[in-house]
Amino acid sequence: MKDFLELCSERFSARLFTQEAVSDADLHYVLEAVRLAPSAVNRQPWRWVVVKSGAMREKVQRAYDREWFRTAPIYIIGMKDKGTEWVRGYDQKPHGDVDLAIATEHLCLAATERGLGTCWVCNFDPVLLQELLPQPEGWEAVVIVPLGHIAPDCPRKEKVRKPLDEIIEIL
Repeated sequence: MKDFLELCSERFSARLFTQEAVSDADLHYVLEAVRLAPSAVNRQPWRWVVVKSGAMREKVQRAYDREWFRTAPIYIIGMKDKGTEWVRGYDQKPHGDVDLAIATEHLCLAATERGLGTCWVCNFDPVLLQELLPQPEGWEAVVIVPLGHIAPDCPRKEKVRKPLDEIIEIL
């Protein structure tokens, strides 16, 4: 079994998938990792829409029209409830996006552990996505995560990170 740093190092933004189906067991595992993610004041202001059917996938693809994106067999859309997200009292900063980001990274790391690929997609058309997949008032799509088996010829960029001494301050 990989340790956590190995898992973090292995995870990358996969942008090409095979058409092999994701097993129900793997999908359940990934979604359980999302369910267990922490959130501010444990509000869990989220809903996760799993898109598997061809017609619904085509709708999501219209909101993010990229050829590589079309290769993913599953899209998981992270939605936040603006009405229940925790808001910090001192400056009124809402934390729904932060909560969704934490849960999304749980999703990505769990998928990596299962040998699956993911990619954070935030550069989609939210107005079009709302039109195509109507959500109740107050719900907002924050992220779309394509999920699937990584294609053998999937490009992998070198993981470049700043050294610790550039990003850490110990007082």
